[in-house]
Amino acid sequence: MKTHNPRPAVSKLVAKFDNELREIIMNDLKMLKAAKNQFLKVITNEQLSVA
Repeated sequence: MKTHNPRPAVSKLVAKFDNELREIIMNDLKMLKAAKNQFLKVITNEQLSVA
């Protein structure tokens, strides 16, 4: 008789962790790009107002 193992396979856990980590990193990258673009807009507007 086969015993039931409620724990998922290690490879499935690693794949899940990898996918979650990739999603977190991609979201952080998107936020950094948005912040950079906002910063550049502010700098550009300040330079135009000084000129």
